[in-house]
Amino acid sequence: MPIVLKTGRLNTQGVALIVVLWMLALLSVIAGSLVFTTRTELVIAGNVVSMAQAEAAADAGVYKAISELLSPRPNDPLSWKANSLVHPWEFGGARLAVMIADEGGKVDLNSADPQLLKSLFVSRGVDESAAESLVDALADWRDPDTLRRLHGAEKEDYLAAGLRYGPANTNLTAIEELRQVLGMSDSLYLMLAPLVTVFSGQAGINPASAARDVLLALPGASPFVVDQYLSDRQAAAEQGLPPPIFPLAVPYLAGGISPTVTVQATAVMGDNMYFCREAVIRLTSDRSTPYTVAAWRAPTGPVPSMLAAPVTALNQ
Repeated sequence: MPIVLKTGRLNTQGVALIVVLWMLALLSVIAGSLVFTTRTELVIAGNVVSMAQAEAAADAGVYKAISELLSPRPNDPLSWKANSLVHPWEFGGARLAVMIADEGGKVDLNSADPQLLKSLFVSRGVDESAAESLVDALADWRDPDTLRRLHGAEKEDYLAAGLRYGPANTNLTAIEELRQVLGMSDSLYLMLAPLVTVFSGQAGINPASAARDVLLALPGASPFVVDQYLSDRQAAAEQGLPPPIFPLAVPYLAGGISPTVTVQATAVMGDNMYFCREAVIRLTSDRSTPYTVAAWRAPTGPVPSMLAAPVTALNQ
């Protein structure tokens, strides 16, 4: 009697088994993808929360500085003053470094002596000819007339350069306007931004609060002289003493503290993310409005050394 093989049934069972295995594999891939996506979304959500917390803490640092300025304690060496010292502080689980600097320590784009502006541009790597052009172009940007200075730029020069705007014919209201002045590059602006202001109203700078790069722009100021002065200034500030006199009799110096200050607060969270807030604050004698906010920025830059740790910047 012949033997009959039921191959059709066996083949059907084999195909079904393979289909089931493929379905299980596909479901595993989908499940793994969902787990990965969920984990990624949780990380992103955590970063967003950390970002908000760091920003809020940095803003709190600014208001802490304002509070200190409005309640001065002249004889207390630990009180916060506009002397460029960096103060540690903790708030809301964040570590902060807060610095208050007199805005008079910067070069005023509206009021500075033209030679001081030129010296500043040259100190940032601009050659003499280009520096003269920038100084004149900046003056033409500010003045109300349409008369072009020797190396300056009026509306027709901007149009010839392919720009659809011309000089504002008034003082700069924010340092960001400097980007629009003919001849100003983005790279040069980024180098100048920490060193310039539109709020001091001074023809010179106050060396008691000026940054190193501003002091180096002064005629005859060598790195050795400037670094020694900064060391002496730091020591005096830490002891609650008045700042020393700048050792060189150079022009373009201004005395006295400006009523306008820059407050910079950097907050680092426990996960090492950080946020930096910079505000320009103008103090008034009006009790109902003791201060006004002239600028509110989120600058980029390295975290202060006192908060040294591997960090991830939130505002870059």
